Amino acid sequence: MEPITGDYIMVKALEDGVTIIGLTRGKDTKFHHSEKLDQGEVMIAQFTGHTSAIKVRGCAEVFTKLGKTVSQREEQS
Repeated sequence: MEPITGDYIMVKALEDGVTIIGLTRGKDTKFHHSEKLDQGEVMIAQFTGHTSAIKVRGCAEVFTKLGKTVSQREEQS
């Protein structure tokens, strides 16, 4: 078994109901896992041989080795 050495991200929810979705690696990208966070909760996730992308839905701070960004909920018109 090879060691998992993928990068990490940290997500801090700025509102209730932030969704974090893991997407698979390979020929067809599919959802494989999701988590809901409430305001103030933090999740640390790692990219692996199985996870190639992570989607954050809702208002949250996202920290990576590249820096910090804030995701925002799409405004309804």
